[in-house]
Amino acid sequence: MPNRLSYPWHDQLPVSGQTIEVGPGIHWLQMPLPFALNHINLWLLREQHGWTVVDTGFDSEESRALWEQHFNGTMAGLPMQRVVATHYHPDHIGLADWLVQRFSAPFHCSLGEFTAAHALWHGLPGFDVVALNAHFGRHGLPAGKAIQYRERGNTYRWGVKSLPLNFNRVLAGDTLHLGDADWVTIPGHGHSPEHMALYCEEKRCLIAGDMLLPKISTNVGVWASEPDGDSLKLFLASLNRFLDLPDDTLVLPSHGRPFRGIHPRVAALHAHHQERLATLSAAIRGPVTAFELLPVLFGRVFDLYQTMFALAECIAHLNHLWHAGVLRRQQDSDLCYRFSLA
Repeated sequence: MPNRLSYPWHDQLPVSGQTIEVGPGIHWLQMPLPFALNHINLWLLREQHGWTVVDTGFDSEESRALWEQHFNGTMAGLPMQRVVATHYHPDHIGLADWLVQRFSAPFHCSLGEFTAAHALWHGLPGFDVVALNAHFGRHGLPAGKAIQYRERGNTYRWGVKSLPLNFNRVLAGDTLHLGDADWVTIPGHGHSPEHMALYCEEKRCLIAGDMLLPKISTNVGVWASEPDGDSLKLFLASLNRFLDLPDDTLVLPSHGRPFRGIHPRVAALHAHHQERLATLSAAIRGPVTAFELLPVLFGRVFDLYQTMFALAECIAHLNHLWHAGVLRRQQDSDLCYRFSLA
């Protein structure tokens, strides 16, 4: 199914240290990322006496240097009055504490994202490398890769050097006055615990975070803290919340270009995941682990970092089929879970 999306800035991207104004008082800037998804979009909203930023970028020297350019250029020396995070992933929250401390600005996010960030950063039980390896080991991860994960340690701290110690809680359906308008929060699940997108009816604009991307589907994974969860079911249900918005809404995604066409994009994402589920089901001939099914689901080999997300996503699709009664899950003498047709 074609996306039928339109891209108002199809031939433009923000250049280093500069922004594109995508709506009155809404500035689009990009920060680099040190992995395959090589950029993140951030959104600066003009306040009467300063700025609000939605998402902050991955903590790196390059990102900090770019922010310094924006402080003196884009922001004209005016302060950051508020820092908002859609969710806890490093590219979104990595520089939140740095900005909060620099400007004595309040930090806003949901409780689920704040607690998940601290649980990962501190390596609490269920969120540590030992739990990750045990979880992936039950799904067929080879021992050699588990050793590599252990040796790498807590990778969350690579892009999040520190975290805010307190926050202003954002709840589903809250109204935040950002810039010169009201923005309503729209919760999303499956990609992260309590993701919050922001919709402004007056501006016909949605800051979508990672929930609604124009070219790719965001990662939907099952992790060690909730090993039997059905993240895919939660994600697909969350997508449907966006169908209540006008189709001509300007969507500001965290990756890719701003676009219009919410309804066809939601339909395309549903179709994409249904195709993946069908592909997995058709490939299962006998008991098989999630790790063994990675080539079926993705058709390529990943490096160590990407394998972590690919395996979590494969488990999410298998768990969805298991909860739906399409697959049966058994734990064999080697303690590995294997899936077969029910």
